Order: sequence, then C-alpha cells, then structure tokens
Amino acid sequence: MKKEMRFTLNGEEVKVEVDPTWTLLYVLRDVLELTGTKFGCGYGECGACTVIMDGQAVNSCLLPALEAEGRSVSTIEGLAGADGQLHPLQKAFVEHGAVQCGFCTPGMIMSAKALLDETQHPSEDEIKESIAGNLCRCTGYVKIIEAVKAASGGR
Repeated sequence: MKKEMRFTLNGEEVKVEVDPTWTLLYVLRDVLELTGTKFGCGYGECGACTVIMDGQAVNSCLLPALEAEGRSVSTIEGLAGADGQLHPLQKAFVEHGAVQCGFCTPGMIMSAKALLDETQHPSEDEIKESIAGNLCRCTGYVKIIEAVKAASGGR
C-alpha cells in the first residue's frame, strides 16, 4: 500500500506516493524522472547514487524513500542555476578534465559539495576522505581532487 510523502527536492516542495519498500534512488529516478543520480551497485559501495540530505552526503540506493519525509534533498539537477549557469564544482570538473565517461560524476560532485558546504577550504586529505565512498573507473582521482581544490579556491 502506497503512502504519500512530502519533502523538499532541490529547493522545491514535492509530494509523491511511495511504496514503503522503495528507495530514495528509485523515487528520484523512476518516479520523479531525475536521472542524474545513478544506480551503480545497489549496495552503497560505489557512490554513484550520492545525494545530499539535510546537508549530508548519503547513498540514496540504501535509503528507504520514506526516510526523506519532511527533509531536504539535493541532487545534481539542483546545482546549476535556473539560467543554466553551472555550479562552480561542475565548472571545475569540466575545466580540470575530471569527467571521462561521466557515470561517477554526479555522485562525486554531490559528495564534494557536501564537504565544501561544511569546510570552505578543505585540505587534500579532507577532499580524499569526502570522496572515499565514490568509485571512478576512468580518470583516476588526481583530476577529481584538483577540480575540488579549484572549486574551493585552493588551486
């Protein structure tokens, strides 16, 4: 039996009917059609499904959708401005070649954003720790770390 839930998604209130067995990832991708958040492993190991909930990076593949009730969720779709202007992290990823196939990019950016929202000028070790739950099979991590440093002003 479905249950109605409300939460804030990328700054806007949404109301959706969910089955209690659904994950937040399923609701985002399949119900609300926000496909920037990726399904990778389904076990919380790859970070492709990372979103920010109430300021914390979370694996949406592990989170029961009903846990988002009354909370604030941000996805990669919510980062760019209404005018299409890229978020500084998105620009830095492009400028520093931190995007190859792009599959891990939304999760990497959301993990990095959660860090930068908390720590304005993180150290390289803090950046590495913040993206430790995100796997990339293409770029290695050097360009990703450089991009996060650049976005934080720590070139």
